[in-house]
Amino acid sequence: MPEITMREVTRDNWQEALRLAVHPEQQRFIAAYVPIAAIALAKAYIRPGGLVWIPYAFYANATMVGFTELAYEPGSADNYWLFHFFIDSHYQGQGYGKQALQTLLQFIKDHFVECRSIQLTVHPENERAIGLYAAAGFQPTGDERWGESVYKLLLLTSM
Repeated sequence: MPEITMREVTRDNWQEALRLAVHPEQQRFIAAYVPIAAIALAKAYIRPGGLVWIPYAFYANATMVGFTELAYEPGSADNYWLFHFFIDSHYQGQGYGKQALQTLLQFIKDHFVECRSIQLTVHPENERAIGLYAAAGFQPTGDERWGESVYKLLLLTSM
């Protein structure tokens, strides 16, 4: 399996990101509208909640295979959120999701050193995502947002 890398979605790759999609029955788990990347790019411009929103694409070699968006409050240690995490339907079931999530978490640790926790929401029927996030250490908080359960990952600090 090729190593998964991450790149910010920019003027050079945004159109490719618009072509990424999940299976139709999975769409409700990821975003209310398609293409998913269009919603994420709009959020990067609009900045809902006063957060900084940065869309990222996942690559297997030179092929874009997935997408996510990081939203955070600058200077915060615990207001970091993952949104729209998915692997394109053509590449699902090949282990890319697990590797992409690990790549993303390492990226956050390396580039957002002040970050101490990351949160995300998961649709209650998205059992595969719940398993993926739980395996990475995310724990349910008992809170809900937008009808979805909130999960949180505490990042270990090195001292």
